[in-house]
Amino acid sequence: MTPPPDADARRAVLPVICYPVETLPQADMALYANARETLTKTGETVVPPRDAACFTVPAGHFFRITSVDGPQVGDLNLWNAADLSERFYSGKTRALHGTHVTRGDRVWSAFPHLRPMATITHDSLDWYGIDAFGGSVHDVIGTRCDPYTHNLLSGGQYHHCCHSNLTRALASHLGVPVEVAEPHVHDVLNVFMCTGFTRDTGQYFMKASPVRPGDSLEFFAEIDLLGCLSACPGGDCSTVHSSDAAACHPLLVEVFAPRPETLQGWRQPARNGYDRGHGA
Repeated sequence: MTPPPDADARRAVLPVICYPVETLPQADMALYANARETLTKTGETVVPPRDAACFTVPAGHFFRITSVDGPQVGDLNLWNAADLSERFYSGKTRALHGTHVTRGDRVWSAFPHLRPMATITHDSLDWYGIDAFGGSVHDVIGTRCDPYTHNLLSGGQYHHCCHSNLTRALASHLGVPVEVAEPHVHDVLNVFMCTGFTRDTGQYFMKASPVRPGDSLEFFAEIDLLGCLSACPGGDCSTVHSSDAAACHPLLVEVFAPRPETLQGWRQPARNGYDRGHGA
């Protein structure tokens, strides 16, 4: 189409932030930092390469995801441990905090709950920032690699995509068939993954993650959590997305309890206050 005479002026219109966050409830990072000084490890889960594993975190505890043997990204799902209908909402987390999250950001639950599920308390990759390609780490824009898109684009039946990994692990944890577990699997937080959108075509891209053994992303559980983490078949996502060709490594999830007195004043966040009338 022929551009209108005022095309440049239209492009030059200043953007408006959709969700100003000045009134968003702020995390008490000083309280969390104080609590972090008193942590006692209470459990750990090793996620095998090209597989997934579930773990639980009581409210008021911390959990830490660490790359242990080599550069590896992970796809994270979170649920309310007592109510799987309350699950991580990547879209609203993205709208509130941006395409990538780091220390001080929170992961939010789906409607009608819409409350913080966890707060990021430490990120050893926060130095990365945004690179010259527009890439950054820990994204909430990717949906998780899945066998349906793989089949659509490449054909075949690949069973170790993150979606399938998460489905198998959740089914095993709940003791239900995979077809019962699968609807609970949802869009993820891509831990350690380095991603962005191309400037010319707007396509989602991945590149080699800067993660190395010892790097970690840590959270404070605001509610009782059930988590499931997949060690992505893309490894560090430098070459391929879903295949057995990439070098893959395990991920470690550790759970820590702080001394109770360090959480004085902290309360579990209440569910969203909207009355759910919807104008009816």
